[in-house]
Amino acid sequence: MSLTAQQQENTRRELRENFEKSGLALSQVAADLSTSTEYIEQLFRLEPKRYEDTWILKNYLCEKVVAAGKTPTPFSALAGDYHKIWFLDPAYIDGKKIY
Repeated sequence: MSLTAQQQENTRRELRENFEKSGLALSQVAADLSTSTEYIEQLFRLEPKRYEDTWILKNYLCEKVVAAGKTPTPFSALAGDYHKIWFLDPAYIDGKKIY
């Protein structure tokens, strides 16, 4: 997935804003997604091992923000139905865990 510099900047901001709105600790996010806090920070920098991992984090954060009674910050680049994006593995994303 190739994002422009502006799209990358926007996506990093959108991830951080949703993380802040979630009210969760980084350690909780990592535990819920079966990964490390270091890797979550790597995802916030848009340095995933798999493109799907960023989508898993995005979906997770949006769910948690809604559960907290807030409105998620919309994503400008990570948008649309990931099931229809040819290079993504939707079954992996639907698993909601990062391996």
